[in-house]
Amino acid sequence: MTTLAPEATDASEYLIRHRPDAPVMFFRPDLLAATAAAFRAGFPGRVTYAVKANPAVEVLGTLAAAGIDAFDVASPEEMTRVREAAPGAALHYNNPVRSADEIAAGKRMGVDSWSVDRMSEFDKLGALPEGSEVSVRLALPVPGAAYDFGSKFGAGPDLAVEILAAVAARGFVPALTFHPGTQCPDGAAWARYIHACADIARRADVQLARLNVGGGFPAHRGGAAPDLAAIFAAIRTATAEAFEAPPALICEPGRAMVAEAVTLALRVKAVESGALTLNDGVYGALGEWRDLPAPSRIDVISPDGHLRRAAGVPRIVFGPTCDSLDRLPRPLDLPGDIAEGDYLLIPGMGAYGAALVTAFNGYGARDVVTMRAG
Repeated sequence: MTTLAPEATDASEYLIRHRPDAPVMFFRPDLLAATAAAFRAGFPGRVTYAVKANPAVEVLGTLAAAGIDAFDVASPEEMTRVREAAPGAALHYNNPVRSADEIAAGKRMGVDSWSVDRMSEFDKLGALPEGSEVSVRLALPVPGAAYDFGSKFGAGPDLAVEILAAVAARGFVPALTFHPGTQCPDGAAWARYIHACADIARRADVQLARLNVGGGFPAHRGGAAPDLAAIFAAIRTATAEAFEAPPALICEPGRAMVAEAVTLALRVKAVESGALTLNDGVYGALGEWRDLPAPSRIDVISPDGHLRRAAGVPRIVFGPTCDSLDRLPRPLDLPGDIAEGDYLLIPGMGAYGAALVTAFNGYGARDVVTMRAG
């Protein structure tokens, strides 16, 4: 990433002044810090950050300064990034499949919590420092997410009972974890998992030290903003109902934590009948739009700052590369008066935008402007 000096409090102002031809990500550390504060105030337990959503050094540093003291990491590279931004933070290694070298790296870097979802991976961990937490990852067929995280990772209930009993028998700190999927709209998915976790702990005859309720918290992609307070309340209620002695809770938001902190600006390269080409696409910051519907919060402004207000027209959207696969899977409603040289301003792009950018054909959103608080 190329971090540019802060020059404005407003993205439109910056675009009018500089008229950049490359994509620009406008980062608002004040918004990120405010989101972290809201999670810490509202969630009934410890709040961590899932680094995969956006591993940028400015993001990790802002979160550490805002009081986030533990990070969900999936690789040694993510551990290194956290150690550079927050040397004393706790590392929770929640990618449950690891090579021997990755396990060794985690031990060297002082991982505090390890997740597992099969006995073979648990056995691979070998000896761990005293007080190490091992968290058994559960997967259930729970509906409600934009896409399912249980198709790759997670043990079923019977296997989870077996692994959890083995964790306690070997003297590790026993925990359970799950991930309900991405963009879950309400607390029902969490409640079902929490009750299932309580049943697994009873069957294994294990007192859980901690229950990690994962991520899955929704970001604002259009319409009404998500009601995170209602989700927090559902988690609190389900935990009290399901457990006689409730374990400590932990969550690991990624998308919901960082999405609102970045607005992406893309430029229109060409407009054709029924189609247009942008200066970024599915090989860049729009990579996730292949799997999730595009957000509806998109403004289009002319190079002189005029907001395009014509009625929306469905258009095929191509990215800038020479690959014909570089197009959005569904047409995008954009103002009928959109023109070459205009900018699309897309809020809520802090999660998985920068993290998925490639350099294919020499394109990709890499410029970051850190904005002053307005």
